[in-house]
Amino acid sequence: MSEGERSGAERVMLMAALFAVPVLKLSWTLGGGDSARDALDTMGPKNWLDVMSGMFLFEPLLSTVLGVAAARAFYLYLGEHGRGPAHPGRGVAATAASAAIVPGALALVIGSLNGWGWALVAGVVAYALRLGVLLDHRTGRYAGGHRRTRAAGPLHRTADLVWGAGLLLTLVALPLLALAAALDGRSWAGVVRCDVDTGAGSSRTRLIEFEREGDGVVGWDVAGGVVVNGTACAGDADDVIREPWWRA
Repeated sequence: MSEGERSGAERVMLMAALFAVPVLKLSWTLGGGDSARDALDTMGPKNWLDVMSGMFLFEPLLSTVLGVAAARAFYLYLGEHGRGPAHPGRGVAATAASAAIVPGALALVIGSLNGWGWALVAGVVAYALRLGVLLDHRTGRYAGGHRRTRAAGPLHRTADLVWGAGLLLTLVALPLLALAAALDGRSWAGVVRCDVDTGAGSSRTRLIEFEREGDGVVGWDVAGGVVVNGTACAGDADDVIREPWWRA
C-alpha cells in the first residue's frame, strides 16, 4: 500500500468512526434494526448527533484516540499540500513552538471533558506525531507532496517509527475502541425513570432520554421498546441497557 493509499485509509477510518459506528451503537443498544429506525425517526438528524457525541464524550480513551487521530490527519493534510510550520528558513525553536498549537488546543478540549491526566496524554502523543511529520520535512522525506518511503539514516528511521505508531493508532486502535464502545450495551444519553401512561394506566418506566419537552421528556422505553413521553422524571445512575456484545 502506497503512502497516499494509507493516508486515504486513515481518513476513511476517521469518517467511519464518526458516522457509521454511532448507528451501530444505536442499533445494538436498542436491540435491532426496527428499533434503531424508530428511534432515528423520532430523534431526527440533529438529535442523532447526540449518539455520536455521547459515545465520544463519555469514553475518555476513545475520545483521546479520536482527537489524536484527527490531529494527525490534519498534520498529514498540511504536509501533502506543502503547508505547516516546517519552513526551511524558520529556526528549530520557532518550528517546535508553532507545532505545539494544535496539540495544545487538543489537550485543552480533552482536559475539559475528561480531566487533565487525559489532556497530558493527548497533548504529548499528538505533539510527538506532529514532530514526526516535521522531521520528514526537515530531512527531505517529503517531495512534491509525497512521502518517500526509503529510510536513509537515524532521523529517517525515527520518523518511520512515529509514522508507524500513527498508523496503528488510526487503523487499529481507533476502530477497535469505537466498536467496543458501540457494542458495550451502555446508553449514549442520560437514563431516567419517569411516569409513563400508554393508555393502560401510569407506571414508573426506565427511559433513554432523547429530549426535554415541557415538564417531561421524550425517550425510549427500555422495557417496552417504543418511544414514549414521560413526566415526573428522575435520573438513574445505571446507564447499562443490555449486555455487551461479548457477553450476549
